Amino acid sequence: MAGPVTDVLAWAVVGLFLVGALLRWQDRDGGRAVTVAAWAVFAAFWAALVPHFAFEQKSFVEGFLSLVAVPASLYVGWLLYDGRDSLFVLSKAIAVMGVVYLPFETIPALTVGGLALPSPRYILISHTTAQTERAMELLGYTPTLVEGDQGYLNTFKFVTEGGHVILFSIILACTGLGSIAIFVGLIGAVEAPLRRKLRALAVAVPIIYVLNIARTTFIAVMFGEQYMQWFVDEVLFLFGGTDPYKVSFYISDRVISQVLAVFALIGVTFLVVRELPELLTIVEDVLYVVTREEYDLREALDLPEPDEIGPGAD
Repeated sequence: MAGPVTDVLAWAVVGLFLVGALLRWQDRDGGRAVTVAAWAVFAAFWAALVPHFAFEQKSFVEGFLSLVAVPASLYVGWLLYDGRDSLFVLSKAIAVMGVVYLPFETIPALTVGGLALPSPRYILISHTTAQTERAMELLGYTPTLVEGDQGYLNTFKFVTEGGHVILFSIILACTGLGSIAIFVGLIGAVEAPLRRKLRALAVAVPIIYVLNIARTTFIAVMFGEQYMQWFVDEVLFLFGGTDPYKVSFYISDRVISQVLAVFALIGVTFLVVRELPELLTIVEDVLYVVTREEYDLREALDLPEPDEIGPGAD
């Protein structure tokens, strides 16, 4: 995330959503008020991330989505306050997403009984780096692996024909954790038999994992080998950059990969809802927030009723 402020806001959001869900589960007063407050803090969280994505990361897709998320979060809070109780499921999903994601983002390395334990972030980044390295080797590319600015062995060093050094680092955002956390949260939030939830996870997680390794490999090769040095001046102007060697990175990551990621998430969602139609409640709520129109996706997508799904429905 962007820094300590967003980390604090993120934990506050998750904490409020968890308290709201607990109060509602116990049928106690205050669940609605706490959850509405959580959406307001969630809006502040996205507002704090806009400069990070738009100006530091120079990601138009993430910058735009974080900007849109500010009024969207406030609108969801208002709808929930106004009585749209189905949004409690989406609220619970965000709480689960945070529980999955935030430990990797915020928990540092620890020393227990003299034994140094690596941070969850280090473990995940190291694994993703190793798998990306293997994928590149299969394609015939063998950049040198060097230590990055986080102190991890997570940076690929390419050298151009002209002797220019290009460094590409695997960071937490490159691990696919964010997308996996989204689906774990969605699947964990709905009321459905455990076996169908596990089947839905078995569909989503492997697909996201494989696609993410393909994404990091694609970006590393395109950037490291400078294969996308197209419209250099125009791309630098668009992203506010000055280093012409980063044009391949901007195109492969900030444009191609991030746009394809949106379509990939839509595709994975379609596959998952075929195993877990209960997720349609969340999808329909999101569409309502975006369009202010009600949808019946089960009929539109010709999906079965939950009790019509095969083994594992009970």
